[in-house]
Amino acid sequence: MNEQKNAPQGEVDPAAATNVKETRDEEAEDHKPRDSKGWDGKLRLDKVTLGDEPRDPTVEVQSEPEESDDEGPPPEQLPADEDLLDDTPEDEEEIELVHCKVSDMDSLRLERFKQMKRLCLRQNRIEAISIPKDAATTLTEVDLYDNLIAHIKGLDAFTELTSLDLSFNKIKHIKRLNHLTKLKDLYFVQNKISTIENLEGLTNLRQIELGANRVREVQGLETLVGLEELWLGKNKITEIKGLDTLTNLKILSIQSNRLRSITGLEKLVNLEELHISHNLLTDLSGLENNTNLQVIDISANPIEHLTGLKGLAHLTEFWASNCKLSDFSEIEKELRDKEELETVYFEGNPLQRSQPALYRNKVRLALPQVVQIDATFVKQV
Repeated sequence: MNEQKNAPQGEVDPAAATNVKETRDEEAEDHKPRDSKGWDGKLRLDKVTLGDEPRDPTVEVQSEPEESDDEGPPPEQLPADEDLLDDTPEDEEEIELVHCKVSDMDSLRLERFKQMKRLCLRQNRIEAISIPKDAATTLTEVDLYDNLIAHIKGLDAFTELTSLDLSFNKIKHIKRLNHLTKLKDLYFVQNKISTIENLEGLTNLRQIELGANRVREVQGLETLVGLEELWLGKNKITEIKGLDTLTNLKILSIQSNRLRSITGLEKLVNLEELHISHNLLTDLSGLENNTNLQVIDISANPIEHLTGLKGLAHLTEFWASNCKLSDFSEIEKELRDKEELETVYFEGNPLQRSQPALYRNKVRLALPQVVQIDATFVKQV
């Protein structure tokens, strides 16, 4: 192991008082366009945007004011976009125009590209989806991240799609998608969606991203039996439920919500990663059946005592920065028997703040098997 491990991913999950880059694949993805806050949509925002202190579970969470439905004046209209693709060979399979101020998809004359498989029009000014129907037999990926789309229309013919990214738009309702039965990856990060709905039929879906929306209830996912990754960070969810049929789920990311307890995970026996930081949890009960868990992130929750981890023999990473843990003996009791454990984060807890000079050595004594404590390697592999 030659590099430090990065923090677990989270749609908008802030890190626990570290300056380490927190996105697993960030180095490989740095070339990808991002929004003004640094979020790519398919990746997770670096964990620097929310406060690191655990929230007080006795204090009622106040809703952030939602944006007005008045979207202001129409966007600036630019000259026609016909010439943007003039130098592109007509047998090109991947069409990409990023940050080109495109406002009208029809003006691009995409019907020229008979072999188009991937269409990427990120960070433009597109308000309506308009793709030539002739492309329906070849097109498998559409990426319209960071545009001005308010309604999901114009995709009726595109049944070969396997990936659709509509992140950072103005979508309020999920509609007219359940005929896209070959979809594997669906991204709705940072829209205005309040209800998870109309996903019936997407049984091949592997992951869905709904981070940074207005979702209050986990619902409408029952038919997505092939789902492996579910990203729900930075919403307004108060309870985990409606997941019993998702027995193939491997990653659940539900950080920065309003959860007070861990519930509804009993049937998720294949779950490998649970990202549940920045909530209102006071304990870790509810994980008894999730014996395949490898990564847990509970950072920035008001948890005072470490319990509920006894059966998690395959744990490799445990993130608990900025909680309220004060007892080294609890760490030893719950984690010392985890032979596969390599990385732990306890920075920002009372046990670190009260004895900063001795803290790391005490963790090493309690957990001699670990390789990394916070951002520091303590053992060569």
